[in-house]
Amino acid sequence: MARIAGVDLPNKHVEIALTYIYGIGRTSAVKICNTVKIDPNRQMNDLSNEEVNELRKIIENEYKVEGRLRTEMALNIKRLMDIGCYRGLRHRRGLPVRGQRTRTNARTRKGKKKTVANKKKS
Repeated sequence: MARIAGVDLPNKHVEIALTYIYGIGRTSAVKICNTVKIDPNRQMNDLSNEEVNELRKIIENEYKVEGRLRTEMALNIKRLMDIGCYRGLRHRRGLPVRGQRTRTNARTRKGKKKTVANKKKS
C-alpha cells in the first residue's frame, strides 16, 4: 500500500487513488499522472517504488495538500470572521454562507431543529 502525503492510498486505479489525498481531485490526479507518464488506469499496487516516489515528489513540490491546505483554509475563514464581513458573520453564526435560503432547508449548516415556542394568544 503506497503512502503519499501521510495518506495510505488504496489499491485502485492511480487516478482514483490519488483523490484520497485532501486537495487532489480527478483533474489534478490526471495531470499528475501525465507529468509522471503513468497510465491513470493502472492499479496502485502495480506501480514500482520509483514511480511512487516520483508521484510523491510532484505532489509535495507542486500541490498544497492535507495539513497545509486545511490550515490555510481555516486561516482564511478566521480572517473573514475577524474583519467582520458578511461571510464571516455567516460562518460565525453557523448559517449558509453563499446565499442559500434558510427559511426551509439549510439543515446541514444549522444543525438539528430547535422548536421555538409561540406566545399565548390572549
